[in-house]
Amino acid sequence: MKAYFFLSISFLLVLTSCKHETEQKLKVANIELVPPAPAEEKSIAAADRLEDAGTANKPPASNSSITDTTKKIIKEGDIRFETGDPKTARQNIVSSLKRLGGYLAEENETNSGETNQKEYSLKIRVPSKNFDAFLNNLTSNADHIESKNIHIRDVTSQFIDIQAQISNNKQLEQRYLQLAAKATRMTDLLAIEAKLDTIRTSIDSAQGQLNYLNSQVSYSSLDISFYTRHPGEVNTGNGFAYKLKTALGEGWDVLQNLFFALIALWPLVIGVFIFALLIRRWKKRRRTDDVVGG
Repeated sequence: MKAYFFLSISFLLVLTSCKHETEQKLKVANIELVPPAPAEEKSIAAADRLEDAGTANKPPASNSSITDTTKKIIKEGDIRFETGDPKTARQNIVSSLKRLGGYLAEENETNSGETNQKEYSLKIRVPSKNFDAFLNNLTSNADHIESKNIHIRDVTSQFIDIQAQISNNKQLEQRYLQLAAKATRMTDLLAIEAKLDTIRTSIDSAQGQLNYLNSQVSYSSLDISFYTRHPGEVNTGNGFAYKLKTALGEGWDVLQNLFFALIALWPLVIGVFIFALLIRRWKKRRRTDDVVGG
């Protein structure tokens, strides 16, 4: 009898333990069945946080993403000199430019009789690697250098910063493109497209700055002014022939001005003519009356 009682108690304890274990498994199963947050929303939120941080505060991209890290130098300046033959000087400059791969960007010519001076102003661009050769050739042919200023700017750090900005924005663009491929809701697609437009605008702007820097680095610019006080180039009227020619020209101008002034005053001229005619007739009639009366 006692043995049967202990067996019954043991069976109940085992049954209770199994029921408790089953309830625990059901609770765990219920917890695991809760769906996780959509991966798309997490990705969009993470990308938004990444963009809000600003590409300016990011560390530069790795050296493998920067294709060009060579030193970037911009050379520019101006030079002014005197020469006895400005036409020949200009021809020499143009010939030197063609030989060295440069070109003439702007040209102006002025004459001043007051200072007995004829002056040329040229704005040239020449490949940076040939800038020193061109400048040496120019100074060697000048009679007297009045001024020379050469400015050199190192824009290497600026160049690398812009490259890193473009690289970071392109990486962010790829991230948003991946999100766009996974997105299923229209609101998410529109938000991603807006972000992509902003990123691509930043890329285009930075690329424009980079292209401008490349142009400045590749071609150096130089403003050239040269002049002459040679009497054969600029005649200010010190010679007899020049004075005679000037006097004849001025006299002819006076006659032309007088002629056109008389034409402009034709009513007054006609009035004076009629008045003089009437006076003459009056005098003639008076003389006739005096003769008859006498």
